[in-house]
Amino acid sequence: MRYGFVGTGELTAAIVTGLCAGVADPPEVLLSPRGRSVGAELASRFPSVRVGADNAEVVHGSDVIILAVRPPLAGEVLAGLAFRPEQLVISALAGVPLARLRELAPTAGDLVRAIPLPQAAQRQSLTALHPDQPAARALFERVGDVIIADTEPALDAMSAATATFAAHLDQLATISGWLADHGLAADRSAGGDAAGAGPRADPAPRIGGMITAQ
Repeated sequence: MRYGFVGTGELTAAIVTGLCAGVADPPEVLLSPRGRSVGAELASRFPSVRVGADNAEVVHGSDVIILAVRPPLAGEVLAGLAFRPEQLVISALAGVPLARLRELAPTAGDLVRAIPLPQAAQRQSLTALHPDQPAARALFERVGDVIIADTEPALDAMSAATATFAAHLDQLATISGWLADHGLAADRSAGGDAAGAGPRADPAPRIGGMITAQ
């Protein structure tokens, strides 16, 4: 299975790092030349990663294509790319519905929307998907956990909720620092507990669980 990424920014870097770092048999990854410095850095770190000459090469040479460009650029970037019916296209384009994706990639096979998180780099992402699809689920289970949104509006609600994560984590860091300044050990103040949750336990999966409970 070869994964191709159209768009090479921070999110792509996180997913590729999670797929390849410390993995005995990492997948082949083909990166878009967009974001050349990011792509070059990833290719230098991981032997299974290389940068394509252009987006057409990425699409031609991949089994699963992950779209990770900024949504306003999607039409321009995807124009003229020849997707094949056997290819899975996974979109990480926030706010772009499946109907619009089908217009942008009319010849592709399955289309899936995904909301991966930067914690993919540590294989701790909680990635929301719609619809459920085996190859998409397998990809994101390699970099964390997966939750399935039953409907597209439910996925959009999860997407809106993830926009609050950065502010929430900043608030936790501020509280942690304040408690540490007042004598509480940093590992306790950042989310660890005496029961063994571990120091600086990442709150993102717990936040994601709260979303699915709504």
